[in-house]
Amino acid sequence: MIKNILLSFIPLFVAVDAFGVLPIFVSLTEGLSAKEKNRVVIQSIWTASVVAVVFVLLGRLIFRFLGITIADFMIAGGAILFCISITDIINPTKTRRIPAENLGSVPLGIPLIVGPAVLTTSLVLESQYGLPATIISILLNILIASAVFRQSQLLITFLGDAGSKALSKVMSLLLGAIAVMLIRHGIQQFLNLK
Repeated sequence: MIKNILLSFIPLFVAVDAFGVLPIFVSLTEGLSAKEKNRVVIQSIWTASVVAVVFVLLGRLIFRFLGITIADFMIAGGAILFCISITDIINPTKTRRIPAENLGSVPLGIPLIVGPAVLTTSLVLESQYGLPATIISILLNILIASAVFRQSQLLITFLGDAGSKALSKVMSLLLGAIAVMLIRHGIQQFLNLK
């Protein structure tokens, strides 16, 4: 069980990319009080957790209803993740002005913490490592994102703007590699079904 949690934790850590989202969090919460920032973090964590867990629990039923196989989802999800990775590497600016009361849900909870990368990765990991390991890994990664956001000022000061951007690029590159792996596994599964 611990091995499965670790194996599912690592791809989700890359997909959540808390350090890559950190500069966006700082930019979006600039000017908010410490109490307001804390409220935004709590709201984002709850939103991300509920959406991710519900998707993992109901994703297979939705697939069955639509006639989609895991191989289809792996190929499509890998292609989307690859596009997200390329977009993040080429154009990393994702900032926009959103009212503080909605900031935790959208865009922080969804799609920055739990977006297409996390949803795709979690559904594939659930089929490989099981439901308990995947849900535990999702929740651990969301808690790490929460801790990173709570220590945002300290981390940005330590990493600096350039360090934070460099770390985000590395995470995007790893996400691209995971995307290629998903496509490869999806094609292998598809060919085995024939």
